[in-house]
Amino acid sequence: MDAQAQESFREFVANRSSALLKTAVLLSGGDRHAGEDLLQNALIKAAGRWHRIDEPEAYVRQVLYRQQVSRWRLKWPRRELSVAEPPETGTAPDASGAAELRLVMRGALARLTARQRSVLVLRYFEDLPEAEVARILGCSVGTVRSATHRSLARLRALAPELAALGPAAAEQRPSRDYSPLEVRP
Repeated sequence: MDAQAQESFREFVANRSSALLKTAVLLSGGDRHAGEDLLQNALIKAAGRWHRIDEPEAYVRQVLYRQQVSRWRLKWPRRELSVAEPPETGTAPDASGAAELRLVMRGALARLTARQRSVLVLRYFEDLPEAEVARILGCSVGTVRSATHRSLARLRALAPELAALGPAAAEQRPSRDYSPLEVRP
């Protein structure tokens, strides 16, 4: 990689890594360390092909999704499991509703399968149309529709408390964290 391409890559990473990390963490079920690993692997692949990439962010996101899909397609589950959660950082008292919603949503997403998380993240967090999700995941649009329906139903079953938090917490929420996945009663 020449000096100009290196500088371009560094600038891209500096400007877009936080948004890409949010997506990677969501894809990995709320596990920040797994999300960081996922993003790091995607950026390594992008660095090797940087001079041939027309749309860097689209390329990196595509690699993120495909790597996550590859993880859940493995025949053997990962042997390493996290059993303890690190302590959460303190939040301002006025943001407690939003923090509670994020914690409940993160826990519910972590209990979904990787495929269910991938479909929901692509459809609602990334706000991609069904056809694009189908192309990324390598399945039909009908499969995306049915997987989305089943994933939302499972999310509602796993976290019925989201229905109580939904509208009231949505008004207090300062950012877009998980908002498209609000659960309706």
